[in-house]
Amino acid sequence: MQNHTPETYRGLDFPFGRKPEIEPGKPLKIAAGVYWVRFAMPMSLDHINLWLLEDAEGWTVVDTCLGIETARETWESLFGDFMQGKPVSRVICTHMHPDHVGLAGWLCERFNCELWMSREEFLMCRAMAADTGRPAPDVALRFYRAAGWKDEWLEQYKKKFGNFGRAIHALPDSFRRLINRETITIGEHYWQVIVGSGHSPEHVALYCPGLKLLISGDQILPRISPNVSVYPTEPKGDPLKEWLRSQALIREVLPDDLLVLPAHEAPFHGLHVRLSQIIEGHKQDLVKLFNFLEQPCRAVDCFPALFKREINGGNISLATGETLAHLNCLLGRHRITRTQDEHGVDWYQQIPETADYGD
Repeated sequence: MQNHTPETYRGLDFPFGRKPEIEPGKPLKIAAGVYWVRFAMPMSLDHINLWLLEDAEGWTVVDTCLGIETARETWESLFGDFMQGKPVSRVICTHMHPDHVGLAGWLCERFNCELWMSREEFLMCRAMAADTGRPAPDVALRFYRAAGWKDEWLEQYKKKFGNFGRAIHALPDSFRRLINRETITIGEHYWQVIVGSGHSPEHVALYCPGLKLLISGDQILPRISPNVSVYPTEPKGDPLKEWLRSQALIREVLPDDLLVLPAHEAPFHGLHVRLSQIIEGHKQDLVKLFNFLEQPCRAVDCFPALFKREINGGNISLATGETLAHLNCLLGRHRITRTQDEHGVDWYQQIPETADYGD
């Protein structure tokens, strides 16, 4: 660790700096029995932060990285050099996304230990992994065609469909369920499970009052708001409503003096400020989208209202899901209408008389 210079940015305090220079696979002590390890990933989001919690029986691992060979090699190095022969006693996964759950099954097999997850995350992960290698179903193609996708984007989607499980080692056939507000004793401290929804179905964060720490997973990140999307599996869902409610509830129930340990970027102080920023950012996006819909638009036509960067084939799926989440939220608030044309394409338009309803 080369950069310990604290930094303040946009109301948040970063005790290790906003962009600390951390060597992948080299643990950094955060508090008594709590260690931060960064794993490298071969993608635009080029790292994930994992957390090692020490107790008398061994190590509790929180999140695992992708199921790729370089991550396994990093783990092998940790087993020998840092963990000093003490076993992994349990694996906790905050949620089902491959960068968090990818090597959970591998670790559980190696150490004959339990996987701890919320029920919806475990079951949804297994269901999606079962699609690996399948052709894209017609319902998914109709879903994206309704959003206004071009034929070339649909062809790209068909080629990529079924890749979810390729970076996930098979999960165990059983798991230990994590339930909102339950407490877990690890070492000399207890940790409380805090469940949120929207980015994933039943995301788990871990709050330790004694150490004033919050392992936030993707629920609370310091710079970006995680993707909140609608998918073909639940086309009428309203994950943004769930997301906003979750963030407001977390702000209400947790104290503000915690060091937040996020899955990406750097630990920070300023929990309530960051939650407020996330909530207000989405509220502003809903207003911008409503104003944009003076004339009928397809989902793909709405990208300029929500995104500053250009949307192309490489990021079209995430942008479409996020846009549909905002559109479905406005539909749920009876602020806009949706009609489908003879080609199966959905068109959205504001209800002008609702302009003063507020968000």
